[in-house]
Amino acid sequence: MQSRGHGKILLVASTAAFQPGSHLAVYSATKAYVLSFGEAITYELKDTDVNVTTLCPGPTATGFARVAGIEDVPLFKGAAHVMTVAEVARLGCEGLKANRPVVVAGLLNALMAMSGRVAPRSMSLAIGDYLMSHQTAPGGPAG
Repeated sequence: MQSRGHGKILLVASTAAFQPGSHLAVYSATKAYVLSFGEAITYELKDTDVNVTTLCPGPTATGFARVAGIEDVPLFKGAAHVMTVAEVARLGCEGLKANRPVVVAGLLNALMAMSGRVAPRSMSLAIGDYLMSHQTAPGGPAG
Protein backbone atom coordinates (compact mmCIF):
# COMPACT_ATOMS: atom_id res chain seq x y z
CA MET A 1 0.00 0.00 0.00
CA GLN A 2 2.84 2.36 0.79
CA SER A 3 4.56 1.65 -2.54
CA ARG A 4 1.21 2.23 -4.30
CA GLY A 5 0.87 5.48 -2.42
CA HIS A 6 -2.49 4.85 -0.77
CA GLY A 7 -4.62 2.33 1.05
CA LYS A 8 -7.09 1.76 3.84
CA ILE A 9 -7.06 -0.93 6.53
CA LEU A 10 -10.01 -1.75 8.77
CA LEU A 11 -9.21 -3.75 11.90
CA VAL A 12 -11.97 -5.11 14.11
CA ALA A 13 -11.44 -5.06 17.86
CA SER A 14 -14.20 -4.64 20.45
CA THR A 15 -15.26 -2.44 23.34
CA ALA A 16 -13.76 -5.31 25.36
CA ALA A 17 -10.39 -3.87 24.31
CA PHE A 18 -10.75 -0.95 26.74
CA GLN A 19 -10.82 -2.87 30.02
CA PRO A 20 -9.90 -6.26 31.42
CA GLY A 21 -12.77 -8.70 31.15
CA SER A 22 -13.50 -11.55 33.47
CA HIS A 23 -15.22 -14.60 31.97
CA LEU A 24 -13.72 -13.67 28.57
CA ALA A 25 -10.16 -12.81 29.62
CA VAL A 26 -8.43 -14.12 26.50
CA TYR A 27 -11.03 -12.48 24.22
CA SER A 28 -10.61 -9.11 25.97
CA ALA A 29 -6.83 -9.37 25.88
CA THR A 30 -6.73 -10.20 22.16
CA LYS A 31 -9.06 -7.31 21.38
CA ALA A 32 -6.80 -5.01 23.45
CA TYR A 33 -3.91 -6.22 21.29
CA VAL A 34 -5.82 -5.39 18.09
CA LEU A 35 -6.64 -1.89 19.39
CA SER A 36 -3.05 -1.24 20.50
CA PHE A 37 -1.68 -2.59 17.21
CA GLY A 38 -4.09 -0.43 15.21
CA GLU A 39 -3.20 2.72 17.13
CA ALA A 40 0.52 2.00 16.73
CA ILE A 41 0.44 1.39 12.98
CA THR A 42 -1.84 4.40 12.52
CA TYR A 43 0.91 6.49 14.08
CA GLU A 44 3.67 4.78 12.08
CA LEU A 45 1.79 5.50 8.85
CA LYS A 46 0.81 9.08 9.75
CA ASP A 47 3.00 10.61 7.03
CA THR A 48 1.64 8.32 4.31
CA ASP A 49 -1.67 7.96 2.50
CA VAL A 50 -2.26 4.57 4.12
CA ASN A 51 -4.97 4.93 6.73
CA VAL A 52 -5.90 2.50 9.49
CA THR A 53 -9.18 2.44 11.37
CA THR A 54 -9.79 0.15 14.33
CA LEU A 55 -13.49 -0.58 14.78
CA CYS A 56 -14.61 -1.34 18.33
CA PRO A 57 -18.20 -2.59 18.39
CA GLY A 58 -20.01 -3.57 21.54
CA PRO A 59 -22.68 -6.26 21.67
CA THR A 60 -23.65 -7.06 18.08
CA ALA A 61 -26.30 -9.46 16.79
CA THR A 62 -23.96 -11.93 15.08
CA GLY A 63 -24.75 -15.21 16.81
CA PHE A 64 -21.51 -14.94 18.83
CA ALA A 65 -23.38 -14.78 22.16
CA ARG A 66 -25.37 -17.91 21.36
CA VAL A 67 -22.32 -19.89 20.26
CA ALA A 68 -20.33 -18.70 23.29
CA GLY A 69 -23.21 -19.62 25.61
CA ILE A 70 -23.56 -16.07 26.93
CA GLU A 71 -26.81 -14.90 25.35
CA ASP A 72 -28.51 -14.72 28.75
CA VAL A 73 -25.87 -12.55 30.48
CA PRO A 74 -26.73 -8.89 31.21
CA LEU A 75 -24.49 -7.59 28.40
CA PHE A 76 -26.62 -9.34 25.77
CA LYS A 77 -30.03 -9.41 27.49
CA GLY A 78 -32.44 -6.61 26.61
CA ALA A 79 -31.56 -6.34 22.96
CA ALA A 80 -32.22 -2.57 22.82
CA HIS A 81 -28.49 -1.83 23.07
CA VAL A 82 -27.34 -4.73 20.88
CA MET A 83 -26.46 -3.32 17.46
CA THR A 84 -27.11 -4.99 14.12
CA VAL A 85 -24.27 -6.10 11.89
CA ALA A 86 -25.41 -3.54 9.30
CA GLU A 87 -25.21 -0.68 11.84
CA VAL A 88 -21.73 -1.67 12.97
CA ALA A 89 -20.49 -2.16 9.39
CA ARG A 90 -21.90 1.24 8.34
CA LEU A 91 -20.16 3.00 11.25
CA GLY A 92 -16.91 1.19 10.52
CA CYS A 93 -17.02 2.13 6.83
CA GLU A 94 -17.86 5.75 7.65
CA GLY A 95 -14.93 5.91 10.05
CA LEU A 96 -12.62 4.33 7.50
CA LYS A 97 -13.69 6.83 4.81
CA ALA A 98 -13.15 9.70 7.28
CA ASN A 99 -9.70 8.34 8.25
CA ARG A 100 -10.69 8.05 11.91
CA PRO A 101 -8.09 5.98 13.79
CA VAL A 102 -10.58 4.44 16.25
CA VAL A 103 -14.33 4.02 15.88
CA VAL A 104 -16.40 2.89 18.85
CA ALA A 105 -19.78 1.88 17.40
CA GLY A 106 -22.65 3.50 19.28
CA LEU A 107 -22.92 6.20 21.95
CA LEU A 108 -23.55 3.79 24.83
CA ASN A 109 -20.54 1.72 23.77
CA ALA A 110 -18.38 4.85 23.54
CA LEU A 111 -19.40 5.85 27.07
CA MET A 112 -18.63 2.35 28.35
CA ALA A 113 -15.24 2.37 26.61
CA MET A 114 -14.34 5.79 28.04
CA SER A 115 -15.41 4.76 31.53
CA GLY A 116 -12.80 2.01 31.44
CA ARG A 117 -10.12 4.67 31.12
CA VAL A 118 -11.25 6.75 34.10
CA ALA A 119 -12.73 4.22 36.54
CA PRO A 120 -10.46 2.27 38.88
CA ARG A 121 -9.49 -1.10 37.37
CA SER A 122 -11.16 -2.91 40.26
CA MET A 123 -14.45 -1.18 39.43
CA SER A 124 -14.12 -1.98 35.72
CA LEU A 125 -13.48 -5.62 36.60
CA ALA A 126 -16.51 -5.76 38.91
CA ILE A 127 -18.81 -4.19 36.31
CA GLY A 128 -17.43 -6.46 33.59
CA ASP A 129 -17.90 -9.47 35.86
CA TYR A 130 -21.56 -8.56 36.34
CA LEU A 131 -22.16 -7.89 32.63
CA MET A 132 -20.66 -11.25 31.65
CA SER A 133 -21.96 -13.38 34.52
CA HIS A 134 -25.11 -15.39 34.89
CA GLN A 135 -25.97 -13.47 38.06
CA THR A 136 -29.04 -11.32 38.53
CA ALA A 137 -27.16 -8.47 40.24
CA PRO A 138 -23.59 -7.76 41.33
CA GLY A 139 -22.86 -10.18 44.14
CA GLY A 140 -26.29 -11.80 43.68
CA PRO A 141 -27.06 -15.50 43.39
CA ALA A 142 -26.05 -17.35 40.25
CA GLY A 143 -28.93 -17.83 37.82
